[in-house]
Amino acid sequence: MANNILEGARDFQVDKLKINVTNVSSSSWGVGPLKELESRIAAGAIHDSAERCDAPKCHPETRVAVQDDLYGWIIDRDGDSEHPKKIKWVTGPAGTGKTAVMGSLSERCKAAGVLVATFFFASWSASIGRRRKTAFVATLAHQLSRYHPNLREEISKAVDANSDVFDKNLHVQMEVLVLGPLQEITGCPDGSDIRGAIIIDGLDECEAEQYHDTAIPGLGSNCPLPRSSDQDQLEILKVLQTAALHPSFPFRILIASRPEQVFREFFDPQNNPTPFSHKLDLHEDYKVDADITLFLEAQFNRIRRRYNLPLSWPPIEAIQTLVRNASGQFIYAATVIRYVAKSPKAHPDDQLQSILEMTPTTTSNPFEILDSLYSHILESSPDAALSVRWIRGIRSYIGSTESAYHVNLLLETKPGEAEYLLGSLHSLIRIPPRNAQATTKYDLYHKSLNDYLDDRDRCGRLYIQFDELIDFLWDRFNRACAIKI
Repeated sequence: MANNILEGARDFQVDKLKINVTNVSSSSWGVGPLKELESRIAAGAIHDSAERCDAPKCHPETRVAVQDDLYGWIIDRDGDSEHPKKIKWVTGPAGTGKTAVMGSLSERCKAAGVLVATFFFASWSASIGRRRKTAFVATLAHQLSRYHPNLREEISKAVDANSDVFDKNLHVQMEVLVLGPLQEITGCPDGSDIRGAIIIDGLDECEAEQYHDTAIPGLGSNCPLPRSSDQDQLEILKVLQTAALHPSFPFRILIASRPEQVFREFFDPQNNPTPFSHKLDLHEDYKVDADITLFLEAQFNRIRRRYNLPLSWPPIEAIQTLVRNASGQFIYAATVIRYVAKSPKAHPDDQLQSILEMTPTTTSNPFEILDSLYSHILESSPDAALSVRWIRGIRSYIGSTESAYHVNLLLETKPGEAEYLLGSLHSLIRIPPRNAQATTKYDLYHKSLNDYLDDRDRCGRLYIQFDELIDFLWDRFNRACAIKI
C-alpha cells in the first residue's frame, strides 16, 4: 500500500504536468511545430545533456579496439555487402563498460559530424522521460531535425499536419516523424548521401508505461494485467527494426543493453529470417585485461602524486591481482579506485590492502568478486544495515527526485546522521558537498549496486525486505511531519 501511494504521488505529478502541457495548444500560443516537438522530448536522455555531465566515459587509450570497430562499422556501412546490417547490438554483463563506450563513441561521432541522435535510458533518473518509452521517438526526431536542414523542414511539416501524433503508438510516431520525412528527401540532391549513427544505451533499463489501473488479485479476468518492462523494450526493438528495414532509412543503429532474455531472443538469428543485425559482446569478444591494467595504472599514479607516495606504490603484483579479480568488469576497477582515493579517514595503502586481503569463497555467482567488494565497503559504515536502508530509500523512492538536502531532512533523526552513515561510502554513492546539497541529488555510481542489494543471495545479511524498507520510510516520514507540525 505504501509503495502504491509513493508511486501514485510521483505519477500524479507527472501526469498533471502532461495535462498542463497538452491543454495549452501550440496554435493558441503561436508555438511552431518544432517547438511543439521540442516540448515532448526527454532532453536528459541526449548524450551531451546537463543530466549526463558526470556520466562515465572511457579512460583515454582504453577500449580503443571496440570503439574503432564500432566507428568503422558506422562509416564503412559493411563495405560492399549486398545485404548490409543496419543494427548492432552491444551487450555484456553489468560493469563491462557499455555506457562508457557508448558515451565516448557518441562524442567521437559528434566530432566527426556523423552523430545523428542518441538516447540514454536510465532507471535511476529523476526524469520520467529517461525511464520510459513515451518520449523516445520524439527525442530522436528532434535531433534529426537539427541534423539536416531538409529533414528539419519535413519533420516540421509532419508535426504540423499530425497534431495528435504524440498520442499515437511508437510505430505511428516513427512512421510520421522519421520515416516519412526521410522518404520525402530521398530524391533530393542534398539528401542522397545522408549517413550516420543513432546510439541507444541502457534499453534494458526502460520501465513499463502503464495505460490503465493494473490488475488486483481476486477481481477476475476483466481487470487488465500491468504491462511489463519486457513488453515496452520489445516494442522499441521492433520499431527500430522497422526503421532499419525501411528503404529510405540510411542510418546505423547501435543498441547497448545487458543480455536479458528479451534481447537474446530478439537478436537470435533463428527468430529473424531476414538478418538485419550484428551482435558484439564486450565481455567475450574483447580481451579487456590490458585496458583495465592501463586504467588502474593511470589512476594509481594520480593517487600516488596526490599523497606523495613512493614510485614503487602500488607494487605490480597488486595491480595484477586487481585485474584478475575484475574479470573483465570495469565497474570493479572503478569502485576500487574510488574506495582507495576517497576515504576520509584511512590511508590509501590501508584501503588497498584491505581489498587485496579479501578472500571470497568460490561459488557459481559470476559477480562474486564485485559482490565481496560491495559487502566490504558497506560493512565499513558504522551501521551497515541502516546505511543500506538509506541507500535503498534514496534509490527507490525519494533520492531520484529530491535534493540531498531534502533527503536528509526526511531521513535524519539527528543532525549529521547522513555523514555518519554514508561518509565511508563515497566509492558507491555520489554524495554532493555540503554547500551543494540543496540543489544536487544523491546518485549511485552504478546500477549493479542496486541489483546487488535487491538480491538476498548476493548481499546476504545486508538484505532488506520490502516491508522493512516501507516501514522505515513511513517511520521517518511520520517523524518528519511531527517535527514540522
